[in-house]
Amino acid sequence: MTEYAALGFDPAPGNPATVLALAKKLGASAGSLGEASRVVKDLVSHSSAWQGEAATAFRASLSQDLPRYLGAAHTSLAEAARRLTGWHDTLVSHRALATRYEAQAAAAKTEEALTDARRLARELAAEHGTAARRVAQTLNAATDRLAPKEPGLLASIWNKIVDDPADAMSNASAILGAIGAGVALVCPPAGLAIMLVGSGLSLAALAMHTSDPKFRKSLSDGFTKGQFDADFWKSSVTLLGDSVGAVPGVAAVASGAKAGTAAARAAMAAAPEGSAVVGLAPGATAFRQAAWSTSDDLRQLDSPLTGWAMRSSSQHARDRVGVAVAGTGALTAAGDYGPDNEAVEQGSTAVDGTRGVLDDAPSAIRKSGHVWSALRP
Repeated sequence: MTEYAALGFDPAPGNPATVLALAKKLGASAGSLGEASRVVKDLVSHSSAWQGEAATAFRASLSQDLPRYLGAAHTSLAEAARRLTGWHDTLVSHRALATRYEAQAAAAKTEEALTDARRLARELAAEHGTAARRVAQTLNAATDRLAPKEPGLLASIWNKIVDDPADAMSNASAILGAIGAGVALVCPPAGLAIMLVGSGLSLAALAMHTSDPKFRKSLSDGFTKGQFDADFWKSSVTLLGDSVGAVPGVAAVASGAKAGTAAARAAMAAAPEGSAVVGLAPGATAFRQAAWSTSDDLRQLDSPLTGWAMRSSSQHARDRVGVAVAGTGALTAAGDYGPDNEAVEQGSTAVDGTRGVLDDAPSAIRKSGHVWSALRP
């Protein structure tokens, strides 16, 4: 108790930095879930946007309650993030007062001054405790009011998102990837836009996963200690999925950046008397066009194995197979929010791993080679 030795107790316990970090994570997860909820809701409710056997099969594989569950989880997380941000501000204020009262107690020259400082600290402790309980009650109320009532699915969704926001982004990316592939059959621009959103979520999930010490440890223990357990394989498959899913988005940005830089330089060279602002408009236009063109080219590239196996099939048939393959990723991602079941989890890991090795990874390698050829000077 050296920090508040003169007072004899901590009037405002808590760590503002930890609370703020949690609030930011919940806010980021809420944003990702909100986007996924919007896309899934539009797809399910506006069935005319996507017709055919692939659309029917995909909708049949989804619970009709999934959009509601995603929307409720998004609302709950956003509310929790807002409440925690407010609690962070209160905590900072209370700890500043506690520090001031500690200084007063330490500088007290009389017993009366020391008693007065400790009285103020006890009043602060009571106010702090009341505020903490009020925050806890509002968080519990938000959960009870906004989350779906089915305890099994609620617990799975809520705990999964809160405990591991990176996994939530990976799952949202897989679902959006399957939706985008299906929509692209009838409306390529819309499907491509959805897939690019999913690619961005994969990149964010990759960054969060690789920065997580627990995630890195499950991988390193496999190679350094020979612990090739379920955690190792799940982390390996997750890392593969995040990396592969991020390729289209990274490639589009890289291609757009190259074209945009070249266009901006050309514009400034044509008008040397002007400022750098003259290059912004042509640079932005070239970036957008090149990024979109690259994304569309990559969307149409088949996996080498799929292309070889279906070399005598039509492009339409190959596209339908691509939707089916992406759909397995969406199904395993949605299944991640069901009741805990070790057999189902291991089966999902096996399915995702097999798809990653046989289809996603070869496809990503081919797409990376295609982009590298285009980006080389």
